Amino acid sequence: MSPQQDFLQSGERSGTALATVNAPSDEPKDGAPPFHPIVDLDSGEVLAIEVERPVEGGSVSSDPETDAEVVSRLVRRVAAYQTSLPLVLPIAASTLLSGLGPLALVEKTVRRMGRRPREITLVIDTDLRTLPREQLLQSLGQVRELGFRFAFGTGQIAPDLLLETNPFLFRIDASLVAGIPDDTRRSAVVEGLARMGCGSGIFPLASGVDTSAQLNRLRQVGVRLAQGPLFAGPEWLPGDRVNPLPAPPMLDGGMATDTSTTVAEYMVPPFTMAADAKCEDVLDSFTENTALNSIILLDHRDRPVGSVDRSRFLLAITGPYGHALHAKRPARRLADEPRTIARQMPALAALRVAGVDQSRERIYDDLIAVNEFGQCIGVVHVSDLIRGLSR
Repeated sequence: MSPQQDFLQSGERSGTALATVNAPSDEPKDGAPPFHPIVDLDSGEVLAIEVERPVEGGSVSSDPETDAEVVSRLVRRVAAYQTSLPLVLPIAASTLLSGLGPLALVEKTVRRMGRRPREITLVIDTDLRTLPREQLLQSLGQVRELGFRFAFGTGQIAPDLLLETNPFLFRIDASLVAGIPDDTRRSAVVEGLARMGCGSGIFPLASGVDTSAQLNRLRQVGVRLAQGPLFAGPEWLPGDRVNPLPAPPMLDGGMATDTSTTVAEYMVPPFTMAADAKCEDVLDSFTENTALNSIILLDHRDRPVGSVDRSRFLLAITGPYGHALHAKRPARRLADEPRTIARQMPALAALRVAGVDQSRERIYDDLIAVNEFGQCIGVVHVSDLIRGLSR
């Protein structure tokens, strides 16, 4: 069975998402923050949930404590839907400059809701372009110290700042996406941003995708993550299905031999847990996310120490006495050695790494892309490599 049949959110490869989880009956219908599924453009799976800030009076609060409370309230609201998908939350650039206090409030709320900071990506609004560089670098260091990932709410920033800060992802503005593929200038900008992101191990996120033509162009330039009306309407809630994605246009030709194609073009965000996570926690994640293929166990430096394969894990824990034997014990005892690859490894070379595994049952296991420090920055599905290189 191909591991692409069960990655993060889709019960099928057609692009359907999680099984529906109903919100509590006392969840307010009016004034609820809009939720946007972030979708893998290759598989159609929901990889994360972006929560939009409710803007009162047409502007974001300039008070850091108030802004932090708004973000904390969004975390509590999402918790009502009992989803373990990673969250993408907004934060004002000015809040970063106010020290650890507001960020610590958000961290406290995240942990109180049963989450870990590494499951949260804080998207800094476009005002980040006006911040003094030294202060911004110092503030982003504090974000990392608390364990959060961060993202830039726009790609319209200095390229050297993008490379120096190394965010988890950056947004390709909806105004740019709206012009593709017909506007050659906007298409060129989007392609350049995609190349810069893929080449540096930063995930570009396309916003406002509305048509199949835009989707196909984004796929062509290497963008893997997107959100917009094409995938779900404004009424979408965590646990709802997303619209199936149209199949990519078929191209003539056989197996690709371009060695300039790297695994960075096939990376998707990993689903991670701490190295000491219990088997029952892993089981909960696999149960909720019916398409989750693997969970990567990380040490305190974000280096992979184990890879928990869905099929083998469920076979062990659901067998005779399996739950009694394993549930309260570390998941690492049922994990395999992580198969790591450099993020700039040629795609064909990565395919060979998968093929030379002496254990036949691990041929289709996810490959873990790491940076120069050995830290996990993404996973690569072997079936994605096969499909991509055969186009």
